[in-house]
Amino acid sequence: MNRVRNFLTYIAVVLLFVLPVVGQSAENKIFTITTNRSSLALMVGSDNFLYQLGYGNIDEKYAVPERLPSREREFYPASGNGFITEPAVEATHADGNTSTDLFYTGHETEALDSNIELTVIHLKDPQYPFYTDIYIRAFKKEDVMEMWTEIRHREDSEITLYRYASASPVFRARNYWLTQFCGNYKREATLVEERLTPGLKVLDSKIGVRAHQMRIPSFILSLGQAADEDSGEVYAGSLFWPGSFHLTFDLDWNNNLRALTGINHFGSHYRLAKDEVFRTPVTLWTYSGEGKGQASRNIHRWAVKNGVRDGNKDRPVLLNNWEATHCDFDEKKIVSLFDGAKEIGIELFLLDDGWFGNGQYARDDDKHGLGDWTPDRKKLPSGISYLCNEAAKRKIGFGIWLEPEMVNPQSELFTKHPDWVITQPQREPLYGRNQLILDLARPEVQEFEWKDVIEKTLKPNPGIQYVKWDANRYVTQPGSSYLPAEKQSHLLVDYNLALLELMKKTATGFPDVMMMVCSGGSGRTDYGSLQYFHSFWPSDNTDPLSRVLIQWGFSHFFPANTISAHVTRMGNRPVKFAMDVAMSGAYGVDMDLAKVSGEDREYIRRSIDLYKRSLRSVVQYGDLYRLVSPYEHPRAALSYVTEDRNKAVVFVYQTGTSGDERIYPKGLYPARKYKLKELNLPPGQTSSFTLDGKTLTGEQLMTEGFVPVCKKMTESMVIGLNVE
Repeated sequence: MNRVRNFLTYIAVVLLFVLPVVGQSAENKIFTITTNRSSLALMVGSDNFLYQLGYGNIDEKYAVPERLPSREREFYPASGNGFITEPAVEATHADGNTSTDLFYTGHETEALDSNIELTVIHLKDPQYPFYTDIYIRAFKKEDVMEMWTEIRHREDSEITLYRYASASPVFRARNYWLTQFCGNYKREATLVEERLTPGLKVLDSKIGVRAHQMRIPSFILSLGQAADEDSGEVYAGSLFWPGSFHLTFDLDWNNNLRALTGINHFGSHYRLAKDEVFRTPVTLWTYSGEGKGQASRNIHRWAVKNGVRDGNKDRPVLLNNWEATHCDFDEKKIVSLFDGAKEIGIELFLLDDGWFGNGQYARDDDKHGLGDWTPDRKKLPSGISYLCNEAAKRKIGFGIWLEPEMVNPQSELFTKHPDWVITQPQREPLYGRNQLILDLARPEVQEFEWKDVIEKTLKPNPGIQYVKWDANRYVTQPGSSYLPAEKQSHLLVDYNLALLELMKKTATGFPDVMMMVCSGGSGRTDYGSLQYFHSFWPSDNTDPLSRVLIQWGFSHFFPANTISAHVTRMGNRPVKFAMDVAMSGAYGVDMDLAKVSGEDREYIRRSIDLYKRSLRSVVQYGDLYRLVSPYEHPRAALSYVTEDRNKAVVFVYQTGTSGDERIYPKGLYPARKYKLKELNLPPGQTSSFTLDGKTLTGEQLMTEGFVPVCKKMTESMVIGLNVE
């Protein structure tokens, strides 16, 4: 009996030390994660679950509630053991158990520098060696938080993950408004706002590759009212993932709204081996108590410093040959385009599609040669380095188009390796733009795309300064001949992990080569990709009247220096209107200059000089203020203001016919005096703007505004403001 009593005493002592780690009831305690103007308040409950008390204004105070919050307020809820709304994580354990609990076991915060703090929160199932770590990186000055999770286990055999959200914060308000950015090819980033009602609202993509064609993985939540540019509580979220995604908004019966963001788990359950770590992509969050305009400026400031490759590096003014030649060109034609480029002040020439493939697989159209990355000996007998050198003689940089992930069936590569493509057995292959997708889950394909596409093109041609990385189709038959049957559902996850690794390898291996990400337009508009790229191509629709809306949409999440905007003849709009629209982004030209009149060519030259000399630094690094929405008026107006507020530029675009409605600039110092000057006027034309050359205080401009001279569709103005 004494032995039994002693043994029980021993067990009790052991449990006294073990239980606090995973299961002992603890006192409720609050900890917060903060930026300069926002805070996220979390509480460890006496039941060991992690609850969210609030996320919003830094001045909000939080106290331990008298009663435990309901389970619907869990910060990262698991499925199967009492939680009955949309879970953040769902797993089947090695023994077949489909339920998971996640108890808080600790957290730590580390200052990465004077502005950035990283908090890691540790959660564990009390009955299984199943671990989830929540990472939150807070950027103080920018009022931005990055959230992601890492999931791992030490069970006896593989487990299966069915859901694996990056983040799942909870909001509390009277009502909620959601803005998404949807569309399709040539009508990208269309704003659609709606009031959320009880139940689920899901914004997602299931197409795997260049997955943002129908909508981008970014959104705006407005609490209590429809989103306003300058007032109200607004949250903006953006997922760092180029593949299929899900954004789920669950409004429950108690009016709690949960926002779950992450990789789309549809058809993508993931078998996780012991000690293997599943890292979810980052979701970026920002809070603004001053409307969506401030939310955008928060993200832009973060992006330039932390989110985009070389965010503080000027984006060059480039000329693309596509409109001039398509795939029909030769060496002499391309070199002749360099002269026209030099004449108008272009800084970089971009050789687009059609430069590769030989013999029967020559890239003379989009049916041939994709995958055979050897220069066409008939078109370019002297090779790519010759073109680099000829461009350099004219003091112009040289860039090139690549589509590493794709292959035409009519190519040497496909003839040798038909098993390298993504397709389903027992099905007829489905083509998109006459091409198939190479299976990046396969190691041989990863090696091919690095060595036989990226290195093969860039290493022997050090004169290449720029790459346009394209991807012109999505997945319609998600099958891999490399992956075993039980892991076919890994394909769309593993593909995009390998893609991001390839992008990273290219950026680090060729640090002096600038890159634009293009996917038949904006099929990859995410910060997961943009950390390795300098800009993105918003749309193949370059009609400036359409681009006003497209670029307006993207401006909510992406700074101007990432939005490639080119002057073209699409839509046959006035050249001034086309230039004025393009100058509000990363400026470029996509025209056959030989077909441009001498007068228009001189006008374009002057606009490029103006942009490089006066506007680029303001547009690419200034704070954006959206002044008049083209969704609400037959006019769009926006401005950029430098950080010191000494310079600004206002763009006005007529998308319809307006009257004498005033435009009110924002972001100026009230007491400073600004001189106004209308810019980019046609050669020989003087301004009819009544305030041209006048000086007004910032307060006058912001409270009294001005009446623009443009009134009819496709008329426009560019107005410079400089402190006297």
